[in-house]
Amino acid sequence: MKTFLAIYLGTPAGRAAWDKLDEATRQARMTSGMKAWHAWQDSHKAVTLVPGGPLGKTKRVSASGIADTKNAMTGYIVVQAETQEDAARMFEGHPHFTIFPGDSVEIMECLPIPGAS
Repeated sequence: MKTFLAIYLGTPAGRAAWDKLDEATRQARMTSGMKAWHAWQDSHKAVTLVPGGPLGKTKRVSASGIADTKNAMTGYIVVQAETQEDAARMFEGHPHFTIFPGDSVEIMECLPIPGAS
């Protein structure tokens, strides 16, 4: 089995649409969304290495120093699968973008560090 990092992505436009929902609709979607998300996690428990979670504000560190920055990353999880395609299939129909205002999930293989033992 290979290891994959999945990054949940969202945009300000998706969040703006969520924020425009009336409070009752937003709360109903939050409740059903969290139920669906927990069901998804339970059904993938055997292949989840790191359950991950939401991500907060971002800092960028470079040769120029430390600065605030923004990106589309909203959360993460680490899973195992035989192939990247298998890992990607796990996220088809995920509540992140079917119920919540997330846009997509990107899945990348965690490769070994060259020369590491």
